[in-house]
Amino acid sequence: MNITEINVGQTVKVIGYEKSDKAYRHKLLSMGLIKGEEFTLTRKAPMGDPVEIKLRGFSLTLRKDEAETMQLELIK
Repeated sequence: MNITEINVGQTVKVIGYEKSDKAYRHKLLSMGLIKGEEFTLTRKAPMGDPVEIKLRGFSLTLRKDEAETMQLELIK
């Protein structure tokens, strides 16, 4: 699943990345979104872009096209 399929308040785990764009993947990895990391979707803009996630006690805002490169698994 990807970020567009998640509702606000749900917690997911990063299970991998799409192979399409290595620049986005590198950027997300440098922000702590490594494989196995869990985060909660806290906000979505009305049109779905950008999204805000809560990760390791801080909030991070991502563009939808960047966040869509993550492969996610629903936790709760």
